[in-house]
Amino acid sequence: MSDTRRRVKVYTLNEDRQWDDRGTGHVSSTYVEELKGMSLLVRAESDGSLLLESKINPNTAYQKQQEDEKFLSEVFAQLTDEATDDGKRRELVNFFKEFCAFSQTLQPQNRDAFFKTLAKLGILPALEIVMGMDDLQVRSAATDIFSYLVEFSPSMVREFVMQEAQQSDDDILLINVVIEQMICDTDPELGGAVQLMGLLRTLIDPENMLATTNKTEKSEFLNFFYNHCMHVLTAPLLTNTSEDKCEKDNIVGSNKNSTICPDNYQTAQLLALILELLTFCVEHHTYHIKNYIMNKDLLRRVLVLMNSKHTFLALCALRFMRRIIGLKDEFYNRYITKGNLFEPVINALLDNGTRYNLLNSAVIELFEFIRVEDIKSLTTHIVENFYKALESIEYVQTFKGLKTKYEQEKDRQNQKLNSVPSILRSNRFRRDAKALEEDEEMWFNEDEEEEGKTVVAPVEKSKAEDDFPDSYEKFMETKKAKESEDKENLPKRTSSGGFKFTFSHSTSAANGTNSTNSKSVVAQTPPASSNGSSSKTTNLATSVTATKGSLVGLVDYPDDEEEDEEEETSPRKRPRLGS
Repeated sequence: MSDTRRRVKVYTLNEDRQWDDRGTGHVSSTYVEELKGMSLLVRAESDGSLLLESKINPNTAYQKQQEDEKFLSEVFAQLTDEATDDGKRRELVNFFKEFCAFSQTLQPQNRDAFFKTLAKLGILPALEIVMGMDDLQVRSAATDIFSYLVEFSPSMVREFVMQEAQQSDDDILLINVVIEQMICDTDPELGGAVQLMGLLRTLIDPENMLATTNKTEKSEFLNFFYNHCMHVLTAPLLTNTSEDKCEKDNIVGSNKNSTICPDNYQTAQLLALILELLTFCVEHHTYHIKNYIMNKDLLRRVLVLMNSKHTFLALCALRFMRRIIGLKDEFYNRYITKGNLFEPVINALLDNGTRYNLLNSAVIELFEFIRVEDIKSLTTHIVENFYKALESIEYVQTFKGLKTKYEQEKDRQNQKLNSVPSILRSNRFRRDAKALEEDEEMWFNEDEEEEGKTVVAPVEKSKAEDDFPDSYEKFMETKKAKESEDKENLPKRTSSGGFKFTFSHSTSAANGTNSTNSKSVVAQTPPASSNGSSSKTTNLATSVTATKGSLVGLVDYPDDEEEDEEEETSPRKRPRLGS
């Protein structure tokens, strides 16, 4: 049987039940003749001396220790006790680290039992305390242990932190401790932060979340994460893009002040890691990240980093926006256009000038995606607001292509409008009554300005007699009887251009108004100086009928008492004037 070798650390338990470090070596399993069975052998990596030789048997001491919950509980107690000195705690953390590493050689069912036992005894609460300590070596070993647990079962870790949230504040939650350790990594290359970021991405990945008939882990955990943890993750981003942390400067191609955020290299690396996680959220989460972006106006804050002196950070900000646009979600598109969020991207492109580099290519690719996918709302916004600044860029046809798309869409809209029947368009765009009255007044004024012409609307001959007053015959008799008297009272043109009719039988001149359509003309009687005290003073509405060489006036006869009685019993019909 071939040996399976793995690097481990060997500890022995002394009389005081304390662990003594025997050294580091390589473990292998092989048949030992003296022990008459398969055994574990650990040889020191320094000189090859034998550190441990133990037969694999359920009754051996090491097997009993693995299954002895009381023993492990004591180890966890020492690990989290504040009275434990730093050196001792470092040894205990390293012991668990090697213990977890050794578990990888076990069969799957034994490995599952091992991690479940650790979880039952409180490995996660212990890590929560240890990962917050100042000792760099202790934190590093604790991170390694946490990675073994996340790799074994992300659901187990998620379940623990959700239960913990019901009893603890956000600041001391395990997942927030992990985020804070990522943010506070002092390594110039952020090696620990990169490792922790990968663990966080595993925990928030919906692909490894379980869904059962009783509960959906995805919805429960994402609700927990966005309510209790997301503000911790985005705190450095929001802090470094706030107005009091940034300075103002004029950007080429813009009439507005744009924000430039000062950042050193390590800060830029951290913000890039955070943006990578947020971009992952945009890709894999739905309304949770969308609501968060809208509520915090997060994209605007991210795009501040387009002005960073570190190109890799500007690219991370651009990638975040590109993932949002790639969803082709009109909810996001309206947010971008209303917030004018293309401006910092276009400013960065113009600042880059004619340099052909990764930033230039990434920006062009974003606009090319909009053109190819024909995202109409974004195309319209870009052309109407930024085309003048972009039309000089001719080394690619992207922006001219956007203009073409924009014009084609406008033509289609015009064709659709022209294809609608005129009667429907008139109903849709019906003018209000005030506009019609103004048009009628203008029409009348134009008619009055014509020299030597009297434009009146002919009365339709086909009108039924019912449309005229009931006393039409009586009116004609009265008219004939007074024909000679009317000749003396021919209409006279007033200063306003209307006709004034006077009658010898009237006691005073009265105001005469009559409503008509835009093709009818009513002779208007100007206001008189009478006080209107006579009860028989009437409004005389005159319908004028025009022929080619003559003008005939039709007037209502004066009211008398008999007709007043008729009107009280039966309303008289108003005459209709032909159009």
